[in-house]
Amino acid sequence: MTTTDSVLSDLLDTATAREDALGWLAEEAERVKSAGLHRDPVVRRAELPMINLASNDYLGLSTHPDVVAGGHAALDTWGAGSTASRLVVGTTAAHVDLEDDLAGFLGFPAALAFSSGYLANIGAITALAGRGDLIVSDTGTHASLIDGCRLSRARVVVVDRGDHAAVRDALRARTEARALVVTDSVYSIDGEPAPVAELYAAARDGGAALLVDEAHAVGVRGPGGRGLIAELGLSGAPDLVMTTVLSKSLGAQGGVVLGPELLRSHLIDRARTFIFDTGLNPAAVGAVHAALRLLRADPSMPGRLRDNAIRLAEAVGAPMPSAAVISLIVGDPRAAVAAAAHCRDRGVLVGCFRPPSVPAGTSRLRLTVRADLDVDVVDHVADVVNEALTTVGAR
Repeated sequence: MTTTDSVLSDLLDTATAREDALGWLAEEAERVKSAGLHRDPVVRRAELPMINLASNDYLGLSTHPDVVAGGHAALDTWGAGSTASRLVVGTTAAHVDLEDDLAGFLGFPAALAFSSGYLANIGAITALAGRGDLIVSDTGTHASLIDGCRLSRARVVVVDRGDHAAVRDALRARTEARALVVTDSVYSIDGEPAPVAELYAAARDGGAALLVDEAHAVGVRGPGGRGLIAELGLSGAPDLVMTTVLSKSLGAQGGVVLGPELLRSHLIDRARTFIFDTGLNPAAVGAVHAALRLLRADPSMPGRLRDNAIRLAEAVGAPMPSAAVISLIVGDPRAAVAAAAHCRDRGVLVGCFRPPSVPAGTSRLRLTVRADLDVDVVDHVADVVNEALTTVGAR
């Protein structure tokens, strides 16, 4: 036995005599399982294609031949990875071209791409607010915005979802010199829009900037799928920061922050999720650029998406959707899991949202339609979902 082996053996013997420091995980696992909240990733298999209404591939572009070809071309040119952070050698000419194209399409002076939407939100918030500042958020914001608020170390005031009057009150009562208001434009759980125009007015009147996450609005709302900000005529407005993802309607991966050129420069200097993260991989850059070209060429895609959403909502008895998300509350988390499994067994993938993603007692099926689904497919999905809800007693 070598000296290293001997030392390791002694350490293991000592550790065995003590209480297992991770022993609490078994009890926690049992608690989560008994509450019906254990999660196992759904594994998709290429040889078993299913109708997918659990993804956020709203326009169906992730498998479009042009988008796939765009990814292949970028791989051939730049390789599989960016090889470094963006500030070292992880920025290619393709990254810069994509950022310019995104800024032009979405109506902002400048854009900066991150390797995910989650990191874009965290990077933007922590670069714009810190100790001695105020952030006003609401109860409907995505986890990435919540985590950005926490990591910023700013004072955070949380108001009810969409309560712009409460935002005004919080800004009026503040003692901090700088303030930031954050919101989703379309809430991810139920697809309902936030009162962005009212929130922008409240922020401006209170001397604050407004950050709007358009993850579930780009490709879905606004002229040619440019989002809710564009729909309201606020693209490029002063003191307005937009974030969105490249992994939903644009079918690939990544996130982006848009605003004035000074914001882009500031994020390059201060956003830790940009500075210390490997750059967005070239294949994603090429795929997103191809998807953006398709959306520019066919601005009717968002309309087809909304038509499918309305048809499905009517068929399953859901309220008329404002975006691409249809939310069907089941209540009990076990019933929601069983309903999702029933759909999966019949070849349809649907989302299953349980606490802590949603409040207790509101576990649900979440259906996200796509622009590329035929009417007969939408009708078949409705039949499967209605059967599932009846089977678990939710109908």
